[in-house]
Formats: sequence, C-alpha cells, structure tokens
Amino acid sequence: MTDQDMTHYTLWNIIKTTRFCMLTHRDADGQLHSQPLTTQNRSFDEGSPLYFFISRGSHLAQRIAQDDHVNVAYANTDADSYVSVSGSASLSSDRAQAERLWSPAVRAWFPGGLDDPDLALLIVWPHQAEFWDVKESKVMQVLKMAKAALTGKPPRSLGEHQKLEAL
Repeated sequence: MTDQDMTHYTLWNIIKTTRFCMLTHRDADGQLHSQPLTTQNRSFDEGSPLYFFISRGSHLAQRIAQDDHVNVAYANTDADSYVSVSGSASLSSDRAQAERLWSPAVRAWFPGGLDDPDLALLIVWPHQAEFWDVKESKVMQVLKMAKAALTGKPPRSLGEHQKLEAL
C-alpha cells in the first residue's frame, strides 16, 4: 500500500467510524450555517463523492441550488479523530443510487420510503480534505501538553495530520 493509499484509507476510516457530521453551507446573507447529517456511503474510493439523504424542500436544498460550496466536518472525540472536507454539492434524483444507499433508519425521516416525494440525495464532491488522527493515549496527550506548558515549547506531535488535494 502506497503512502497515498494509506492516507486515503485513514481518511475513510475516520469518516466511516464517525456516525454524524456537520455540513456547513453559506446562507443568502453570507453567514455560514451548519446542520448535522449522516453519511450514507458504504465505501469511499478515490474520486468518489459523499452521499446524504436530505429533504427536497429543506433550506439546505434551496441554498445548495444557489451556492454549492460546502464543508463537511467529522469529530470522533472518543477516538481523537477529526476530518474536514471542502467541496461542491448538488442534489440528485438517482433512484438506483438511492436504493444502494437506503437503510431502514432513513425511513424515520422519509416515511414514504424511496418513493417519498421529499426524498433527495445530496452529493458532495470533495475538493480537498484534512484529517487529524491522534494515536497517543489520553494520559500521554496530557503529559505532552503539561511538558509543553512547563517548557513553553509546543508539543512536537499529538498524532497524524494530513491534507489531501484533488480527491
């Protein structure tokens, strides 16, 4: 496995083990607005998008039609793993893709199932991503930070940080 493959694998591993994300978009007045979503992907191959089910009549769907720039942020505080994905978003009515991604849990939001007229698939095409993945135990992190506080020198490393371009 190449370094690039390993970096991509780590990115996907953090995403798939983090149940919820916050998707941020720009409102009409220029202010940023975020809302929680659940990533529907079963895998995340290089060059593939992230998928989310959303309401076709939602504020988010209306804003994406006007400004497709988004950020998707994942935070798994139990594992000390974090991801930020910047990209462009669009709505899709791709029934075959929706069927592949559908799960019984989605029915709670869309009681009409795949035939629910309000169901839309939000696709986010990543342009770049960053992740932070801390491997040290909490005790080791506290010790490194205490040492930094005492010496006045920032800790050398509190885990892996990678930036990926042109996903």
